[in-house]
Amino acid sequence: MTDDDVPERPWATRIGKSVLVLAPHPVALTRLRDLLPLVESDHRVQHVYSVPDDGEDRPDAADLVRADGGILLPARQAGRMSHGLVLAGSTRGLDDVAGPALLVPHGGGLGQYRSGERVTGLDSAQLVRAGRVRADRIVLTHARELDLLAETCPQAVPHAVVAGDIAFDRLVASLPYRERYRRKLGVRPGQELVVVTSTWSARSGFGVDPELFRRVVDAAPGAQVVASLHPQIWSQHGTGQVLGWLSDAIEAGLTVLAPHTDWRGAFVAADCVMADYTSVGCFAAGLGTPVLRIPHGPQPLLPGTPAAVLAEHTPLWDATRPLLPQLAAARAAVDSDLGAHIAGLLTSRPGQAGKILRKTMYDLLELDEPARAVPVSPAPLPRRLTWPMIPVPRSRTHG
Repeated sequence: MTDDDVPERPWATRIGKSVLVLAPHPVALTRLRDLLPLVESDHRVQHVYSVPDDGEDRPDAADLVRADGGILLPARQAGRMSHGLVLAGSTRGLDDVAGPALLVPHGGGLGQYRSGERVTGLDSAQLVRAGRVRADRIVLTHARELDLLAETCPQAVPHAVVAGDIAFDRLVASLPYRERYRRKLGVRPGQELVVVTSTWSARSGFGVDPELFRRVVDAAPGAQVVASLHPQIWSQHGTGQVLGWLSDAIEAGLTVLAPHTDWRGAFVAADCVMADYTSVGCFAAGLGTPVLRIPHGPQPLLPGTPAAVLAEHTPLWDATRPLLPQLAAARAAVDSDLGAHIAGLLTSRPGQAGKILRKTMYDLLELDEPARAVPVSPAPLPRRLTWPMIPVPRSRTHG
């Protein structure tokens, strides 16, 4: 809120600059939440949220904001106000609000995938509108993305900030708490924990093989198998439907992370991760966790990116063969320094993202940065679906 907004906020206890969090979907919201601790204790600012009104929104992001006690502004009201800073995890809604904008990637960097002839996330069609760069600062996770940006959208290069990856920094900061995450997930001492994760779309691992999670549970007797689904799967199909599809696997012993829960604690806890082309598989590998790839449909990857390197150097699961030897092969791949190599591809500013982003945010706010540093916080404890949210086993319902 600026001074001009005071007449519209007669009940406010404190008046300062607003930090608007544009939350078109839960994935963007999750990433932007990593940035809020950098400013939220400052009495000169207040963060508020808005879901862009572009006809494609589902209620998930708004529901999550309300559940956490956030102030959710209608899109029209957010568009009428002048904000001290706009935090955006995508370009959706960015042209409809006023204020200096910081655009951050909500996956493992902006230049990971190709869509036709375009480099998804870094092309001028997304970053430029009516001859103007849409964000005042564009956050890059790696210096190589700056070179790529110079090729795909040179107009945006002056707006770029190579900040590293705050999501990966929080993942690394979570490592000392591995046993706490494991206990929260109910892992017994000495038990193997396998996390199976799928992104969304018909070409994803779960999209290609609807029996994916049941197959893994059957192939890993004695292990605890945890499913981590991309938020878009829950948003598109609904919790009840997704759990219906997973009911056989749940009856067989599958543990399911709650929709939109922070995935990082489960990945720190894992002994092995099975992943399709989702970026969280790269994060797991960057931690040094063995990754066994799940078969999926065609997805063009940009050569040299973490996703492409992971696909090139890690084994692909063959469901017709025993799983345990394949997990051993995945461990051998990590032992060959693959994890350190992928970590170096995920961020060229390891451990520095919070510091760089905080300075950038205060520069855009035109406020002096507080002297007190903000440490990188570990990920919250994972949440798993428990009774009565999971379906009743069929053996009980059908007598």
